[in-house]
Amino acid sequence: MSMRPDDHRRKWDREEYEKLAEDRKKEEKEKLEELDTKKKGPPVKRELLKTREYKVDLDSKLGKSIVINKNTPTSQSGGYYCNVCDCVVKDSINFLDHINGKKHQRNLGMSMKVERSSLDSVKQRFELNKKKMEEKKKDYDMASRMQEIAEEEEKLREYRREKRKEKRKAEEMLDGNEPVDEMAAIMGFSGFGGSKKK
Repeated sequence: MSMRPDDHRRKWDREEYEKLAEDRKKEEKEKLEELDTKKKGPPVKRELLKTREYKVDLDSKLGKSIVINKNTPTSQSGGYYCNVCDCVVKDSINFLDHINGKKHQRNLGMSMKVERSSLDSVKQRFELNKKKMEEKKKDYDMASRMQEIAEEEEKLREYRREKRKEKRKAEEMLDGNEPVDEMAAIMGFSGFGGSKKK
């Protein structure tokens, strides 16, 4: 009869693996301490997030085709090129996401924190927007006035033309130059165009 072991499972040396785990924990702790000492330099002061002062150009390459080969610089290859991050994004939605994203803002030197508004700053902003609306209204009023003046001048010209025509007809009637043909006179013509005037 052959001897069968009671337990057919593999046996592990528990003490050896506990020692390895402790060594790994020590190494990780040392690495973290090392990183902390490197990071403890002066913190980078970043600017608060602010509005963009330029218009994002998404339509300039729309409907155009370009030839791209392996020697073409990345800024002229297909898609939208970000010169701050030196990367190419293939479509406009992803480009906007990239521009508004954390990585791009960090490369610009901004943090993702927004300046806290005070009551005075909000009031100033309202006044500024109110002034802009008034200026637009004035510009619109000026444009609408110019259009109304042009329409009035056109009506005045038309009125003068009709007055001249009536005046000419009245002068022809007074001079005795009545239309020769009765039918033409009834219809209001000076003639049917068949005879030459001398």
